[in-house]
Amino acid sequence: MEIVINTGSSLAIYEQIVSQIKNAIFNHELNAGEALPSIRMLASRLEVSVITTKRAYEELEKENLIRSVAGKGFYVCETNTEYLKEKQYVLLEKKVAEILQECSKAGMTKQEILSMVEELVEE
Repeated sequence: MEIVINTGSSLAIYEQIVSQIKNAIFNHELNAGEALPSIRMLASRLEVSVITTKRAYEELEKENLIRSVAGKGFYVCETNTEYLKEKQYVLLEKKVAEILQECSKAGMTKQEILSMVEELVEE
């Protein structure tokens, strides 16, 4: 699994790390029991602060996606992929609702919005 930081993203760096690790777990690129890079190793590889990677791992631990084993590191937990998928859908629904509000403010019609989405999906 490769984590790529987008400096132009509106997401904080730790959120980008969390999102990409979640996606890797969801897509089975990371499997239950698999070791993650140490906090320091990941920070070094991504050229970010150790505090940033620590925060990302803490967020993932809170969601029971990874677990810390004292003296050994972090490991992927057994996850309920359906639960994780549903959680992703809820977040996406919120984002889409925000975008639809922006479209409405811009005076776009339903048909214009749907046409835009169709064009983007085809790309």
